[in-house]
Amino acid sequence: MPVIAIIGAGPGLGAAVARKFGREGFAVALISRDQSKLDALAAELEADGLSASGYAADVREPAQLEAALAQVAAELGPITTLQYSPLPSRDYLKPVLELTPELALEALQFSALGLIHAVRTVLPAMRETGDGSIILINGGTSVKARAGFAGTSVAFPAESAYGEMLYEALEGEGIRVRQLVIPGGIPKLQLPNGIDDVASRIWEIHAAAGPFRTMLIPLEDGKE
Repeated sequence: MPVIAIIGAGPGLGAAVARKFGREGFAVALISRDQSKLDALAAELEADGLSASGYAADVREPAQLEAALAQVAAELGPITTLQYSPLPSRDYLKPVLELTPELALEALQFSALGLIHAVRTVLPAMRETGDGSIILINGGTSVKARAGFAGTSVAFPAESAYGEMLYEALEGEGIRVRQLVIPGGIPKLQLPNGIDDVASRIWEIHAAAGPFRTMLIPLEDGKE
């Protein structure tokens, strides 16, 4: 059974993606900081007939994240799809004149360095089989900086650059590296089926070859 690890899993987009991939035959590994919340979400998914388990880890703590991913592989099987979508702290959305070096470093650890640690953990198994997908979920500041969202305006572009380099390096190995940019809060985007439309788009970019970056909506229509 293929396995998706959703880093940053929660009751919103993470749950919607878990349901979409679960219905497509994936075992789902839910990763975030709160084990009790993960267990509750996994129980909901299991009640719907899906295979789901929770693994607590903080993306800012490399040893925790790597250990959680290793546990997923040991219990569920090799991770075939990695979704990196932890929700940034509100501290990373402060104005640029309030951005300190310490906060910038934390934002980079959260977005870029966390992704690098995750990828280096799951990539060897993907390369061995010649198949897999790595999906980045980012806000609009990944492609256009905004002075009112300083932390993500620094960290998301670094995460994006790493993802784009992976895309180029792995293109010939059967491993798809894709980014979905969501410019704004999903409830405000007025999608016909709401968050389920986003999960369906993530499935589409996972399942087929294509460019590195996909915009959920044009950037000018969003706010972040």
